[in-house]
Amino acid sequence: MIRGVIFDLDGVLVTTDELHYQSWKRLTQQEGIEFDREINHRLRGIGRMESLEIVLERAPRTYTPQEKLELAERKNRFYRELLAGLTPADLLPGALLTVRELRHRGIKTAVASSSKNTPLIMDRLGLWEYFDAVADGNDIQHGKPDPEVFLLAARRLGLLPAECLVIEDAPAGIESARRAGMQVFGIGSRQTLPGVQRLAPDLAHVSVDELLGPSDAK
Repeated sequence: MIRGVIFDLDGVLVTTDELHYQSWKRLTQQEGIEFDREINHRLRGIGRMESLEIVLERAPRTYTPQEKLELAERKNRFYRELLAGLTPADLLPGALLTVRELRHRGIKTAVASSSKNTPLIMDRLGLWEYFDAVADGNDIQHGKPDPEVFLLAARRLGLLPAECLVIEDAPAGIESARRAGMQVFGIGSRQTLPGVQRLAPDLAHVSVDELLGPSDAK
């Protein structure tokens, strides 16, 4: 029986993909590194330093560990500047209605994200009051697909992993939730999430009854 629903943040409740793309693009232009939307797509669902390693695959030179930290911080500075323009109007379709309905039914809710900017994003979107727990990149040592962030969210909800459903849009997050021993519902398509049995394009296209229904057989 599902007693808690854990939401990924980016791509499920809000999308900041374009802001990430613009931030990485600005950084790579400054550094003379080839970067495009195809590369940006590979960064979905993984942490900042892991993303940087992918970005640097096409770098014309090798960067020291200290230089990598500076690059990551510079990219994050660009990203936070763009986040300042985020408002509750940027919530994805069906997101708030779904969370409210779950809470009305007595289902606990949490956010689990690898992003260290989760508190800022939740501030900008006015989301804090709708969630019983939050686990993010500031709390963990290992990003997705490691299960750490979802296991932490479950502990903060006071629930067992088997009592939790994860709503995710990225393959790394799906893998993370499965490693945590949780049920999964995907936000995306058969093309973007080929191994997920239960999915919808967004939360506006799935009812709470469907979310809490039979588990993913995979």
